[in-house]
Formats: sequence, C-alpha cells, structure tokens
Amino acid sequence: MEMEKNWYVVHTYSGYENKVKANLEKRVETMGMQDKIFRVVIPEEEETDIKEGKKKTVMRKTFPGYVLVELIMTDDSWYVVRNTPGVTGFIGSSGGGAKPTPLLPEEVEFILKQMGMKEQRVDVDFEVGESVTVLEGPFAHFEGKVEEIELDKGKVVVTVDMFGRETKMELSFDQVEKMD
Repeated sequence: MEMEKNWYVVHTYSGYENKVKANLEKRVETMGMQDKIFRVVIPEEEETDIKEGKKKTVMRKTFPGYVLVELIMTDDSWYVVRNTPGVTGFIGSSGGGAKPTPLLPEEVEFILKQMGMKEQRVDVDFEVGESVTVLEGPFAHFEGKVEEIELDKGKVVVTVDMFGRETKMELSFDQVEKMD
C-alpha cells in the first residue's frame, strides 16, 4: 500500500522555527526516517529594508511560530515530529491521539510560490548503477556511476574515477546526464 506524502503545519515555540527545522532534520537523519519525512520549510518571504539610506534584503517569517513539514503520516513519523524539541504540536489535530489533517495542495502551492519555491516534480531518467556524464562544475565532462538517488533533496551521488581513485560527489539532477 503506497502511503501518500502530504504537507502538514507544525506549531513551534515562537522564535524556535529555525531550531525546530535543524532539530527535525537531524532527527530524521539519526532515526533513519528519510523515507517518511522529506522537506521541512519555514514559510518566509524576502523584504527590503531601507535604513539610513542603505538597502538591505531580509527574510521575514510569513507565519511566525509555524513550520511546514512534508511527510508520509505514520505512527513513527508523527511521533518523531511531535517529539522534536521546540514543537508544540500539529495544526489540524482534533486531539486525543487523532492524526492531523494535511494542507490542501492549493494551500501548499500558494505558500511555496510566495517563497519563490515550487512543488518538486522531478523526472529522473537514470538509475543506480547507470553511467552518467557530469555536465558542469569542476568535474564537467567526467564520466561517473550513479551510487544513490535522493529524490527528496533533488540530488544524485555519483562516483567518478579521478587519478585512478574513486571519488564520490553529490550533484543536483540537472548537473548530470545519462550516457547513451
């Protein structure tokens, strides 16, 4: 049964949004939850401040005290998020152990668009074990082998042969191309 990934709103202590994001990302890693908890986003938008004739761009939190989390709702993922330091709970939970309701796709799209982000829709035309060519960066034109694909991060780990030694590197999907 394929569980669906959705976006949920998590309430945090005021001013703890960045800490919650960092704590949650660390917990996801240490508890091996990468297949259930994906992106953690602090809704914010760019704002230009002009002080003493100097223009400065600052990021302002759109919803202070809230963090968006993209996850597949299971007992495990729910527990991990709820018990992250700084988290006070999920929005849309009726309490009594009831799981919260996810945001509607159009709500997510609106918030991400405001932030200049888009819902990730990535088509990867290569698989683990396949040969790819690095398109840009210091390793442009190098050939490598795909070691792992991290869909949630939009990254691919590729091994290239450099001076007779295998070197692993993390690249974004658009930096590699499948070899014919």
